[in-house]
Amino acid sequence: QVQLVESGGGLVQPGGSLRLSCAVSGSIFNINVMAWYRQAPGKERELVAQIYSGGVTNYADSVKARFTISTDNAKNTVDLQMNSLKPEDTAIYYCNVRRGPVTYYWGKGTLVTVSS
Repeated sequence: QVQLVESGGGLVQPGGSLRLSCAVSGSIFNINVMAWYRQAPGKERELVAQIYSGGVTNYADSVKARFTISTDNAKNTVDLQMNSLKPEDTAIYYCNVRRGPVTYYWGKGTLVTVSS
């Protein structure tokens, strides 16, 4: 089993920044993809950013050039730096990892609210 705990959400004004962090623990061997998803009210969950074990990253078009995903192997975290936040970025953000070819784990989420 893998445990994921997100932190760093909160209320921020438009144009502001937040940094989300996901602590990964448990059976972390063979994790090959780490990602952040989000779900806004009334919408489906969507991929925000992902990073592969080799370092390749992938971003949703809506967050490119504003968000950066990174990992800290020493701390076993996957972080999401979010800049130039917009009201449409308001959502619950979920951490996700894939272990092996088909096993996925999810965190419980952290709420990000972008509002003046």
